[in-house]
Amino acid sequence: MYGFYSTKEQGTRRTKDANTNHTPWRRHQYSSLAAPATTILGKKGKQSLAAQLCAQTPGLDFKIEDDKNYSEMWFGDYPDFPARQLETGEELKDVLAKNKEQLLGKKVVDKFDAQLPFLPKILSITKALPLQIHPNKELSEKLHAKDPESFTDPNHKPEIAVALGKFEVFAGFKPLAQIEPLFRLKPLQQFVPDGTTQWTDKTLREVTRSLLKSSLDTVKQVQKQLAAIDKSQFGDAGYVVDMLPRLQDQYGPEDAGSLVALLCMNFLTFEAGDAIYIPADGIHAYLSGDIVECMARSNNVLNTGFCPPADRNSADLFADTLTFKAHSRDDVYLPSSKYEKSQTGKTVIYAPPMSEFNMLKTDLAKAGDADELAPVDGPGVMIVTGGEGTLKAEGREFPLKSGYIFYVAPGAAVRFETQSSLQVHMAVI
Repeated sequence: MYGFYSTKEQGTRRTKDANTNHTPWRRHQYSSLAAPATTILGKKGKQSLAAQLCAQTPGLDFKIEDDKNYSEMWFGDYPDFPARQLETGEELKDVLAKNKEQLLGKKVVDKFDAQLPFLPKILSITKALPLQIHPNKELSEKLHAKDPESFTDPNHKPEIAVALGKFEVFAGFKPLAQIEPLFRLKPLQQFVPDGTTQWTDKTLREVTRSLLKSSLDTVKQVQKQLAAIDKSQFGDAGYVVDMLPRLQDQYGPEDAGSLVALLCMNFLTFEAGDAIYIPADGIHAYLSGDIVECMARSNNVLNTGFCPPADRNSADLFADTLTFKAHSRDDVYLPSSKYEKSQTGKTVIYAPPMSEFNMLKTDLAKAGDADELAPVDGPGVMIVTGGEGTLKAEGREFPLKSGYIFYVAPGAAVRFETQSSLQVHMAVI
């Protein structure tokens, strides 16, 4: 069994992380996870699913403290919080380097430089994560070359999030026809470029820039004035008035992120099993809930709201980087479909429009349920998100419980069984 503690610093925020490893397989057994405990964003104590799963993971001497907030588990080979081989403590990236063809497969070796091209996490959120975008590959390369300490890799970071319960998020922009009427309200007219007769994405870019560059006092006054306007004047966006106090309670009335999110972005609520896709350069801010998140292999981010001023990146860089691929709920919603390699049909696949990864979700609802997944030519990393059962592969059998994490090598068929219920999420090539 293996475990250690490390410290991660982001801007003025310091996050304490418990990193450990569990039992994956195929001649080697691995696992990885990091459960950052933060006083800023995570759920408190046992309310945090990330903490619950972490506490149940073999190999980790992690105890949940009721007065601490826990926000994330990481599992993968990304260097910030690397996976380690359970028996030896060797980092997963080093084990993979010694067994490239067997554990990664030719596709990953040739196309992704012999590294896992995805980074999966569990997030437990009780307070809005920063209003952010992930730079595209071209910009990431430039930012990494200029400031490798802040932008630790040259890759892009499209991502998906699969809800494990109720999940609230700001994601993508509303249709222009829904945004433009709000900026006819007197407190907001000042942010619209002079001479605007018809709104376009260019107008929205400049409105977003103007909001983010406003002085703290201006933002505070605008929020005060909006709160005093009759809710009926917001039309279908009456929730703006209802949600404004909630966001002010989290980040104060001077944070322009509240204005950008409430006025310009889609506010969406999802239930367990729903998923969203955030493309590179896609504006978003996760608000609350427990999710399985998976992204391309990167940790690059531009933040401009829902965080202290000292932690914000350039508003101009942020605005210039914006794309407008998502302009409605349908543009960010990611439906699941039947997984063709599922023997019994109890596994679905979330397939975002990119090449790095897909996400599988296996649900066994009752005693005796089972599913077998045929081999694929790339690796997978799986986590048990609920229940218990067994995993059978290559003539061996492994127990499964919530919090268990396995590395699945290319070419390995896996069979899940349960005598109660079992849920597994797996990121795969």
